[in-house]
Amino acid sequence: MDKLKILVVDDESRMRKLVSDFLTKKDFTVIEAEDGVQAVDTFFENKDIALIILDVMMPKMDGWQVCREIRQYSKVPIIMLTARSDERDELLGFELGVDEYISKPFSPKILVARVEAILRRTNLADQNESLTAGGILLDKSAHQVTVDGQAIELSYKEFELLTYFMENQGIALSREKILNSVWNYDYFGDARTIDTHVKKLRSKLGKKGEYIKTVWGMGYKFEVDTP
Repeated sequence: MDKLKILVVDDESRMRKLVSDFLTKKDFTVIEAEDGVQAVDTFFENKDIALIILDVMMPKMDGWQVCREIRQYSKVPIIMLTARSDERDELLGFELGVDEYISKPFSPKILVARVEAILRRTNLADQNESLTAGGILLDKSAHQVTVDGQAIELSYKEFELLTYFMENQGIALSREKILNSVWNYDYFGDARTIDTHVKKLRSKLGKKGEYIKTVWGMGYKFEVDTP
């Protein structure tokens, strides 16, 4: 099997080398870019990039703009790196479809663990499984969702969240459990992250969004209403 290819984007060569070394030891192929413009060019020159690790503060084009450019054409998983620990930055990242958000300084081992967790969930799609509930069809292999036969566009994290809900129909899920399962165990997140994603997911599902019910004081439950 070919090695999975990861694009590492950071204007600091020392940081790129640090991340690159850890990923290479785990048998990933690493491509580097030193600014935002180079990152976008490199991404579109390499059609088989499995994941992007993207710094926020960079010359020529910052990480937010890089994310916007790539998200117009691809749902490739993106991990954002930032020197600022700002809640507004984090929320902006999730609004733009970022999958993970890590503040500097960080442990390279934790970064690699998150990379592996995301790719592991992505590769589960190879099992060619599909889930159906109340007019929603979720095809893991194609990474597609249709509602009453109409395809809808979901970000990577929205797709993972809906998968988790549909796999646990009728079960009340705490926000902590959702964070641990969908954002992986070492994600020290905030409940608002989940609430933001649930709100967007409900909106995209239209009337079917009512299947995601709020369990007050706890979290959420996916349940199809029976007539």
